[in-house]
Amino acid sequence: MPIYKQLTPSLVLIRTSSFPASFGQKRKKYQATIGIGGNVGKVKRRFEHLIHLLKRDKKISLHMSSPILKNPPFGFADQDDFHNAVLVLSTDLSARALLRHLLAIENRFGRKRSFKNAPRTLDLDMLFYDDLVLNHKDLILPHPAWYERESVRIPLAYLSKYS
Repeated sequence: MPIYKQLTPSLVLIRTSSFPASFGQKRKKYQATIGIGGNVGKVKRRFEHLIHLLKRDKKISLHMSSPILKNPPFGFADQDDFHNAVLVLSTDLSARALLRHLLAIENRFGRKRSFKNAPRTLDLDMLFYDDLVLNHKDLILPHPAWYERESVRIPLAYLSKYS
């Protein structure tokens, strides 16, 4: 059963069986921090399904998750609130190969890209990949403006408490 904590009038922290959690899987070569989000359908349930999928995924090792943050949308505001969390994982994939893998997972969970900041079932954003700095048309690392988003900063802050 989820536990809810009101942080501000518009921000709610949610704890579930998998958020926050430490998974202790074997480390691989590279560490990545992934932001997850969604606001269509049963998002908390979808996040739990994502964790189960990632724990069985041979291409990655899941290490920890933050609590879930329910927060208002930005950019396109006429939509439901988002649920966001952060995952730490490791992989032997290159950064661009991991991006392709994450996009395939989004598609598996029904992600449709209609317009910028549109409602979505699941969004997986690579925030950090080791200490790599990259500026490619398909991937910018660290993720641009991560530090400006409460939906990233607050879950990241909780991760440091659990590491």
